[in-house]
Amino acid sequence: MTAAPPSPGAPRWSALHGKRILDLSRLLPGPYATSLLADLGADVIKVEDPRGGDPLRLAPPLFDTLNRNKRSVALDLRTADGRSAFLRLVRTADAVVESFRPGVLDRLGLGFDALHEANPRLMLCSLTGYGQTGPYASRPGHELNFLGLSGFFAVPGRLDGTITRPGVRIGDMAGAMHAALALTAALAGEGEGQHIDVSLSESITAWCSLFALPLAGTEDPLAAGLVQGDNDVFTTADGRSLSLATYEDKFWLRLRDELGPEFPELATDAYDHRADRTAARDEVNALLRQAFAARPYDWWQKRLTDIDAPWAPVVTNPADLLTDPHAVARDLFTEALPERSTPQARFPVSFSAGLHTFRRPAPTLGEHAPDLLDTADQVSSSSPALPPQ
Repeated sequence: MTAAPPSPGAPRWSALHGKRILDLSRLLPGPYATSLLADLGADVIKVEDPRGGDPLRLAPPLFDTLNRNKRSVALDLRTADGRSAFLRLVRTADAVVESFRPGVLDRLGLGFDALHEANPRLMLCSLTGYGQTGPYASRPGHELNFLGLSGFFAVPGRLDGTITRPGVRIGDMAGAMHAALALTAALAGEGEGQHIDVSLSESITAWCSLFALPLAGTEDPLAAGLVQGDNDVFTTADGRSLSLATYEDKFWLRLRDELGPEFPELATDAYDHRADRTAARDEVNALLRQAFAARPYDWWQKRLTDIDAPWAPVVTNPADLLTDPHAVARDLFTEALPERSTPQARFPVSFSAGLHTFRRPAPTLGEHAPDLLDTADQVSSSSPALPPQ
């Protein structure tokens, strides 16, 4: 096996530098996991069906973001030639990521045993809805199903107890992040390959259970203290929104002292302690709503900043993400990559050693097949024969 050539500008300090990952996944969870790995320096090869490739290609802005820094080869794994070519690529790789239902790779003759025989050091990372075993393993599922099982809807987030589904697909993203972390840890270790079983449902359940399990047996979840009247979104006099989160007493006391002269209803010491504010969450929330509705947004922006309050704008127009002064100062977003139209967020961690996220735009279908397959053929010609298919 030969080390994977890094993409131009890939971080040489990364433990993923020189690691080649074959990505059989499609849509959101798997491609997001491998996009994190690619950003951090792994050589990710997107293996796609030649008849159209990843269905997410029909949504270019999302596809381009999830598949930057990757290369593409098109193989039909239902054919003997396609499977043989894939196994030759496996000999050059360190890991395979897939998101088929349990058993699909085995039926193709490309399950863990076959991959391990072709390359004993290979890591196989499988992302499925419910994992490789258990009574739900063979069920179909999507992000809303995983949220439903996770305990997400058992944790109140508003004063009236209403819980709504988030627009961001956190059920998929949680599993993707666990997959990227687990595979990075496995690739940094030593020893033979292994099968990494990632359940999207278990991943989001692990997140939600931190907040849901302490509520078990609680007659009124709202009384558990997770919802506070002073941690909320408020509307200003001119109809704009901002968030305030005076969780700690010191922030409330400063807010009370500084704003009390202008809003006498806030001057009371009845809510100086966290427990008191939580117990009186409805009253506290009503006082704050009345205050915020009395002044325009610009007034509140200056006043809250001056008193060092924990507040932030509430972005409802996606275009505002690109003009936020903090995001601009930290170069969170890039202009569109060559031949692409939508800006993208960089890998959201800054390394003092440097990381250039935007190295290569998402590949066209099968764009890198000639070079990749030629290299795989050279490796295979100098290695023992592949197992029969």
